[in-house]
Amino acid sequence: MSSTTTATEPLPRAFFDRPVLEVAPDLLGRTLVRRSAEGTITLRLTEVEAYAGEIDPGSHAFRGRTARNATMFGPPGHAYVYFTYGMWHCLNLVCGPEGRASGVLLRAGEVLSGAELARPRRAAARGRDHELAKGPARLATALEVDRALDGTDVCADGEEFALRVLAGTPVARERIGTGPRTGVAGDGGVHPWRFWITGDPTVSPYRPHQPRRRTRGLDAGVTGS
Repeated sequence: MSSTTTATEPLPRAFFDRPVLEVAPDLLGRTLVRRSAEGTITLRLTEVEAYAGEIDPGSHAFRGRTARNATMFGPPGHAYVYFTYGMWHCLNLVCGPEGRASGVLLRAGEVLSGAELARPRRAAARGRDHELAKGPARLATALEVDRALDGTDVCADGEEFALRVLAGTPVARERIGTGPRTGVAGDGGVHPWRFWITGDPTVSPYRPHQPRRRTRGLDAGVTGS
């Protein structure tokens, strides 16, 4: 989707008000901005997964609306943040028309600025900056994303914001890889709804579904919305 926004303006809500399988690959190369009291981190999105709500067995919204997934049913262009395995948060972007839940899990990205803020949060990366946000739990940890940001409007104008998605540089279709979603069990695991920038070192490795264990670490699959 073409955009007339400037480098610092958020993507318009119309960008997200489309089918999830259109939005997901179009997010690759876009810039995610996380602003907090500590400072600002910018991230180029390199890997995402699409989740199609009530028609998708892999989605949190497959069985309908709950207190946990309510944000997915709200207006597009908002953040859906969930807590998983009793340890990690994951960040998703809601898309499609209001009332019909769907979302894109942000699986990985390249930290463009603010790495000095992300490194202490991701000490296990041991100076390997390409691993700061290599995986959905790592991405959320590096950006200090938790449930307090659930429902955040990533399209909001103004100087005061916590999360925002900018136009960035969209990726040419021939550079986009696609394959099964990571760690999704059963019928939901067969969809080739994971999208990534081919050859980018920040993209996380594919892992099929495994039985849930509380000991899984930050580089675990961590299924999405």
